[in-house]
Amino acid sequence: MKKKRRRLFQRTIVLFVLSIAIIFTVYTNVTKDDRNTARLEDMAPDFQLQDLDGNVYRLSDYKGKGVFLNFWGTYCEPCEKEMPYIERQYEAYKDEGIEVIAINVGETDLAIETFAKRLSLSFPIVVDKKGEVQNAYGIYPLPATFLIDSDGRIVHYYDGEMTEQMVKEFMERIKP
Repeated sequence: MKKKRRRLFQRTIVLFVLSIAIIFTVYTNVTKDDRNTARLEDMAPDFQLQDLDGNVYRLSDYKGKGVFLNFWGTYCEPCEKEMPYIERQYEAYKDEGIEVIAINVGETDLAIETFAKRLSLSFPIVVDKKGEVQNAYGIYPLPATFLIDSDGRIVHYYDGEMTEQMVKEFMERIKP
């Protein structure tokens, strides 16, 4: 009798947890368009984040330049695939008034540093440890990229994996 009760209790708990997971998934998918996201033609929300060396980066410091703002994570396969494309295009466009700021979504310094070294990334990588910038921009899922013009306005938003041709076209689009 005790075994039956224990099994019933365990099954009830598992069913409860699965139900909560399903409800959460449905809720996040239904409300994803209602989130307070940065919108096209709005001024991009300013932020102040640090890189792994403690250098501070503020979006407002890049007025007059086009900013390719990319949110990513080391665990994100599409993020890893597009990083070499972003790096190559950054090298091609950095002298033409284009800046890349890669915002990691709060992973450990070791994970970020290992990832950046393995892919030989040279553009600034900052860390959103508390998720405040991610929330201000309404980021979900990764990768997500905002194109910000020289006046600080959002001119395009793209979520998902980019091809190298897309990265090039995006950089052309924000060239001052």
